[in-house]
Amino acid sequence: MASAFFKSLPNLTIALAILVVTLIAGRVVRAIVSAAMTRAHVRDALITLARNLISIAAWIVGVAIAMTVIFPSVSPSDIIAGLGLTSVAIGFAFKDVFENFLAGVIILGREKLRIGDVIECEDVYGRVENILIRETHVRETDGELVIVPNSYLFKNPVNIETDRGLKRQELVVGVDYDTDMRQAKAVLQEALEACETVKQSETKDVQCVSFGGSSIDFKLLWWSGSRPAEQRETYDEVAFAVKDALDEAGITIPFPQSTLSFREESVPIPLRTIRDEKQAPLNEDS
Repeated sequence: MASAFFKSLPNLTIALAILVVTLIAGRVVRAIVSAAMTRAHVRDALITLARNLISIAAWIVGVAIAMTVIFPSVSPSDIIAGLGLTSVAIGFAFKDVFENFLAGVIILGREKLRIGDVIECEDVYGRVENILIRETHVRETDGELVIVPNSYLFKNPVNIETDRGLKRQELVVGVDYDTDMRQAKAVLQEALEACETVKQSETKDVQCVSFGGSSIDFKLLWWSGSRPAEQRETYDEVAFAVKDALDEAGITIPFPQSTLSFREESVPIPLRTIRDEKQAPLNEDS
């Protein structure tokens, strides 16, 4: 047994040297790739993923070469076949994990969907706090943290509200039918232009959209900040400004109402039953 050990000692020394070279080479490649990705302003999570994948790949290659040196009867094809079967088994066992993993890699590689964006995906709405390899953390407006699998964000449409920094807002206001439409439009336009939260450099518009059951409806369109707090602030300011401007101009915002008509054609038609028709001839004979 000792003689067999001494015979295999050179092979063990070579295998150990291969592992040391693997360790050094892996660190060098990791440093080079990490520096290049940092200069390219790649996300930190994606840099960490690349470094880990390089380390795993380097050790797989190094251990495979070392095994062929220690055990000459083991060929590289045997190792590749074993790795292939193992990968298939692991893939079936952890299908959902790998699905989220691949979706996370794709999401991290995109230019859109950054940390701090306000997104809406199906029932999830909030600010992105962190994007990891398998999951994304979204802080909802009520303060709750939602951990969303990356495959969920990859498969469903995602609305990024803060992508541009501006978002168009709208407010529908109804005025009384006795109001002069041109005057009402001018008053609403002036109220919109006087608001500080309205982006004056962007398009602002007031349009008549419908003749409602109780009012003539105008829609106010303007641009403001895209974050939820900015949207609430601008809506509040515009609503107060519109109400004050209409009151000052003597224009009424009507409430739903019904009109009762007493014209002759509105009187109910008298109905006669079959029994009344049968009794009518008897009354005439008597």
